[in-house]
Amino acid sequence: MEINGVAHIFITAGDFEAARIFYRQLLPFLGLKPVMDNDFAYYCVGGRTGFGIEPPNPEYAGERFVQKRVGLHHICFRARAREDVDEAHAFLQSIGTTIVHGPQQDAFAPGYYSVLFEDPDGVRLEINHIPGTGLLNKDGQARPVGSEG
Repeated sequence: MEINGVAHIFITAGDFEAARIFYRQLLPFLGLKPVMDNDFAYYCVGGRTGFGIEPPNPEYAGERFVQKRVGLHHICFRARAREDVDEAHAFLQSIGTTIVHGPQQDAFAPGYYSVLFEDPDGVRLEINHIPGTGLLNKDGQARPVGSEG
């Protein structure tokens, strides 16, 4: 068996209304289409990706995400071009998003280029671009560490 990607991701927002305002801007910008928007969830699909938010149980309302705590670390959306990362950065700035780091190249994979930012609850999100196949070979299979192709 080989999976065909991640079907969907849901996060629980500490401040659902603030998160919904943010994601109503971000997700459509990324090309995801809203398919649910009510008091129980905001959910979008597109690019073989589903992403949603939901409100917390009342006793957890107002809590914020804690980086490096057990559980989620961050979520990364893959862009089709390096210029898309720059465009996303400009968009994020225009809506007042907390930017952890602007567009930069890193050594995670050849040509890795990304912007890292936070949603209103402090959940870290990333948009990256890796040219070519990145850490995959031409058949879409993972290359062994140290392999050249």
